[in-house]
Amino acid sequence: MVSTESGNSTPRSVYAGERISLLTQHGKERVIVPVLERALGCRLEHVTGYDTDLLGTFTRDIPRAGTQLEAARRKARVGMELSGLPLGIANEGSFGPDPYMGMFPWNVELMIWIDRERGLEVVGTAEGETNFFHLLTADWAEAQGFARESKFPGHHLVVRPEGGHDHRIRKGIASWPELERDFSKALARSANGKVFLETDMRAHANPTRMETIRRAAEDLAQKLRSRCPACDTPGFWKVERVAGLPCKVCGAPTNETRAEIDGCLTCEHRSTRDVTDPPRADPRFCNYCNP
Repeated sequence: MVSTESGNSTPRSVYAGERISLLTQHGKERVIVPVLERALGCRLEHVTGYDTDLLGTFTRDIPRAGTQLEAARRKARVGMELSGLPLGIANEGSFGPDPYMGMFPWNVELMIWIDRERGLEVVGTAEGETNFFHLLTADWAEAQGFARESKFPGHHLVVRPEGGHDHRIRKGIASWPELERDFSKALARSANGKVFLETDMRAHANPTRMETIRRAAEDLAQKLRSRCPACDTPGFWKVERVAGLPCKVCGAPTNETRAEIDGCLTCEHRSTRDVTDPPRADPRFCNYCNP
């Protein structure tokens, strides 16, 4: 029988009382720890002593090897090794154009939970529009406009001479006097007479990204609290979608999702859930009504 928390019918987390390693040097513990400790009853231990920038930087001075998920996995495993714990968590972000129209800067955050003893990996995700901008300019007034658009000084900036790959880089600029001074210095050192500015996308320097990380932690917590009805393994979650949601005008099947299939990470158990929101598809997605 699954135990429950006192006074609550919700199943007690299998990770209640467990110690979890969290390797980060950019302040992510501020949003990750409260979410997961509250949801799971575990205790996250902030691991330090390793420069996570060695796994890659957003400013391209150290390229990231492998995929976003692989980088998160390496980070989690390093934290587990340093702490000696069999459970670890890590986060990795990526930035690019939005996946819908390709017009807006977009942030995707992955948060991986590794349970070595159970042989589990559970990944939480969150994504959304962000302030991932850059500018090459020689004009201080233009630089000021860029800074305001980038939500500076609440969101920090990066300055370097000449272009986006110059190794003479100044990160974490967080005040107007500091920005003006570093802009002038970079301009004086620039052979092409221009300065490259970009948003600092490290978590502690970017509140917009920090909020997306918090939402990824919420998603991870929800998945870890969902357990397989057959074997009680955490991470029982959507593994497949079933198309065929009927059109609300003509009733014909569309390519919209009709049902979702949840699956276990350990056993073969599957469970199908019919989608009820919306109960019918908009006719614009119907090949009969909108051929």
